[in-house]
Amino acid sequence: MCFYLLLLFIVVPFVELALLLKLAEITGVLHTLLLVVVTGVIGTWLTRSQGLQTYRKIQESLSAGQLPTDSLIDASMIFVAGALLLTPGILTDLFGFSLLLPFTRPFYRRWLISRFKGSFKMQTTFGGGESPQKSEVIDSYVVEHHPETDDAES
Repeated sequence: MCFYLLLLFIVVPFVELALLLKLAEITGVLHTLLLVVVTGVIGTWLTRSQGLQTYRKIQESLSAGQLPTDSLIDASMIFVAGALLLTPGILTDLFGFSLLLPFTRPFYRRWLISRFKGSFKMQTTFGGGESPQKSEVIDSYVVEHHPETDDAES
């Protein structure tokens, strides 16, 4: 885990800075700054529109009484994409845009599900932690008890 954090917070920004400096050397500083601003604006607009679309899908699923599992995974990918697009850089922008595109998200979703499927275990227990042998339905009703009126009737 420490290696991944090192990679995320040190190596990726270093590579992004090197790429931006090389791009500025090739195309000019103004073009590079313009590219950073344009990708930020387009990324913000696309993140907002995809986020609203996914929000509507979540609402429709919940209204139909279904769990919006795919839409919730999409929403988390859109959130990550928005964060990546706000950071200046070429690699983070490319990865962020790939998370925002509706036709590439299913590939990421399948990968995430397969990656985390073995990490979760669901188990239900009843009572003292034993599995139930059979289900039993108990029919009952409520009887109101009023001590002051019960004593007067005796």
